Amino acid sequence: MLKHLCISNLAVIENVELSFREGLTVLTGETGAGKSILVDALGLVLGDRADTSVIRTGCARTEISAMFGVGENGQVLQLLDEQSISVPDNELLLRRIIGNDGRSRAYINTTPVTLQLLRETGSFLVDIHGQHGNQGLSKRDVQRELLDGFGDYDDVLEQVSRAFEKWDGVNRELHTLTGAAGDSGTQQSLLKYQVDELEGLGLEEEEVDRLEKEYKRLVNMNSLLETSQQSLNSLYEGEHSVNDRISTVKKELDAMERFDPRLAGITELLENAAINVTEAADELRAYLQNLDQDPARLHQVEQRLGQLHDIARKHRVQPQLLLSHYLSLKDKLDAMETNRERREELEQQQLKALEEYRAATDRLGERRRLCAKLMAADISGRIRSLGMPEGALQINVSPGPDLKPHRKGNNQVEFLVSVNPGQAMLPLRKVASGGELSRISLAIQAGINLDSEVATMIFDEVDAGIAGGIAEIVGNLLHRLGAERQILCVTHLPQVASQGDSHIRVTKTSDKTTTRTQVQELDEEQRVEEIARMLGGIRISQQSREHAREMLGSG
Repeated sequence: MLKHLCISNLAVIENVELSFREGLTVLTGETGAGKSILVDALGLVLGDRADTSVIRTGCARTEISAMFGVGENGQVLQLLDEQSISVPDNELLLRRIIGNDGRSRAYINTTPVTLQLLRETGSFLVDIHGQHGNQGLSKRDVQRELLDGFGDYDDVLEQVSRAFEKWDGVNRELHTLTGAAGDSGTQQSLLKYQVDELEGLGLEEEEVDRLEKEYKRLVNMNSLLETSQQSLNSLYEGEHSVNDRISTVKKELDAMERFDPRLAGITELLENAAINVTEAADELRAYLQNLDQDPARLHQVEQRLGQLHDIARKHRVQPQLLLSHYLSLKDKLDAMETNRERREELEQQQLKALEEYRAATDRLGERRRLCAKLMAADISGRIRSLGMPEGALQINVSPGPDLKPHRKGNNQVEFLVSVNPGQAMLPLRKVASGGELSRISLAIQAGINLDSEVATMIFDEVDAGIAGGIAEIVGNLLHRLGAERQILCVTHLPQVASQGDSHIRVTKTSDKTTTRTQVQELDEEQRVEEIARMLGGIRISQQSREHAREMLGSG
């Protein structure tokens, strides 16, 4: 609820501070005193658009702040939590500054915010009804909620909600799979072609490295043969071979050992060297015997390497990575096949969930249409009791233009009203008179137990064009509504003002240079004087005071 309002330099208001209570608060004062400016101020701090014309003459800026107790208002708390704005002690301070440079700044609990966020937050805190308000009642979503609040079909609403949740869960998973796959048909065809192409190669582990080594050997076969034979000749088979030389040196040193035994170690090394040379020669002979020129094999290797390099370039990978690339593509194809099967399964589930949802919404639509007739008749009677004898409300329930499921169903609900004889039924937003709209809003709100978290409602000009007994009915309705929510009502009628739980008087004073609006909360005696003024005009008689006390129930 609204706890406190502070206004500086707005129109004829210099400085005003007001505290508000629960129940019905009435705002009274002479015509032109500035009562509706208070409503305008609340509209501005809740996000209404404004220009520099609202700034008090001679001042640099207008500043308005409003303190709200949000209690368990989950909508506000969730919205601000998403914006990382804390709400200590469940209190919310909204602040708006409008400078004469045309700039507007907004704050929520000292955090600078956009006008859009301020407006969205305000929509969860206050409903303003009348020509100065945001006329939230004209919104179709609100009208649908009002109809559902009037009706007794929570079980059907729950069925629709559960059916929507089921459909939405399947739809989300299907959307995720479809989004991950992209153009799944084209991608899958391409992947299958690539996998089949690579699979047809019969790729083996480290095949490219092996082939490249074999290619080098085959292409250098002549050099290998020639060098190996020459080496064999030099080591063992040729004239003056290494083996012969070692044997000669060993014999010579063997003959010298009788003169110096220390040569024995050297001759032993030469004997080992001769053995190694012999073994190397044997290995070379075996190597040469197995070294066979094979032009056909060379051609095969060249072709295979060429094929692998061409495919690697096509797939933009290194030839050595072809096998791992193939395995990766195959995994993707397998996953896509699995996803395709899952998508087909989900598509069937989606169709079934959609059928269940539509069946539930059909039942809901039937209940809404039945409830709409009852509600329209009930509110029409209340409208006529509020000074519009030809007034009537009609509630249309039709299929919405959007076939996509919604949690609240697909019905489009619209309130139509006629207040004059022969006048066609028109949407609420097209009702010309602010007073008429306020009374229609009051008639609707007074007859509905809506689970709305908006705790504060403001009625401006609710008493326009009425008097006497109808005014008393309006006051009674407002007082009853004040037992459920905080109600602020701007009124000219004593029958309405006397029903208030608290009373604020707005006065305007002028001198030759300035005009100021002052605001005061009235005590019991001051209320008597104000009600008497409203009853009898400028000159207040004792009879008017007695009548005022009687209306207030204090005498």
